[in-house]
Amino acid sequence: MLTKREMLVLKEIIRHYNESGQPVGSKTIMGSLPMKVSSATIRNDMAALESAGLIEKTHSSSGRVPSDTGYRYYLDHLLQPTMVDSDDLNMIQTIFRQKFYQGDELVAQSAKILSELTHYTAITLGPEVGVMRLEGFQLMPLGNRRVLALLITTSGQVVNKTFVIPDTVTGEQLEAVMRVINDQLVGKPIATVMNQLDSHLIPLISQYIHSPDFFLDVVHGILSEASADRFHISGKMNILDYAHMDDVNQLKSLYHLIDTDDQLAALLGLNDPDDDTKPPTEHGVTVRLGHEFPNQLLANMSLIRATYHAGEYGDGMIAILGPSSMPYSRVIGLLDLFRDELARRIADYYRDHG
Repeated sequence: MLTKREMLVLKEIIRHYNESGQPVGSKTIMGSLPMKVSSATIRNDMAALESAGLIEKTHSSSGRVPSDTGYRYYLDHLLQPTMVDSDDLNMIQTIFRQKFYQGDELVAQSAKILSELTHYTAITLGPEVGVMRLEGFQLMPLGNRRVLALLITTSGQVVNKTFVIPDTVTGEQLEAVMRVINDQLVGKPIATVMNQLDSHLIPLISQYIHSPDFFLDVVHGILSEASADRFHISGKMNILDYAHMDDVNQLKSLYHLIDTDDQLAALLGLNDPDDDTKPPTEHGVTVRLGHEFPNQLLANMSLIRATYHAGEYGDGMIAILGPSSMPYSRVIGLLDLFRDELARRIADYYRDHG
């Protein structure tokens, strides 16, 4: 159990180290504590923190740096998010006042804003697919029996796929099937569309296309793509500033990790509800340190994530990937305000376009 002063010393070591990137000595701490104590007293506190495994001595100086255990203790017990400063707040509010024509555009822009504010890599995920509805389905002939299928959702998302129709299928038959889908399914949630397509639309479609398996496969593929998690990532190049990797192949592997939906979903803890990601702090965010990931590529990094709730329109997620030594108080305070603004704007968008 740490004493109150030891907790203050640990907090100050982490703050100074995160700001400067340099080991922190007792004289530096002495000038920033709220009470007067001697350098010898602080050295004793630092020795106790080192014995507890919360700070480490570097070989290059007599200063100390936080250990992985120290960061975790700080995040779980000492962290206090700072208020967002007026410049950041004005930037967020100004950009959110812009006109957005697609819900996806709003979520994508959010990643860009977060990356610019933090200088790290930002990841955003829109509300769950349950709120998306089918707005329209079109089939456009391209010639040589090739057809372009277009599916449009109420979020403004457009998914398309090109396919080849058999010689036995005519354009008139495809038009009839397109009318069936639009008449029966427009306005319904995507999940309902997928279910009803198999349950009671097959007999209707079979009236026009006697062997509709090829067509159903196409529609299922489009619906699956529309219902997949859609990640938006901004600030990928910022990884070069904090990855601390000299090996080009390691950097390529890291970029591949955040560019691959399955791996990114695993990184964010979306695939497995029993994933060992640390539980949310009292501030409603989850912080996972690099050593807590099974992938060594992330050893010197940290992932901060927060969910946002857009009312009846579902939940989404925002996340920041940065160095282990990032200024957690500022970044978490920023995410806390940002998710409230994003949730409000998304709810407004879907309400206006519903």
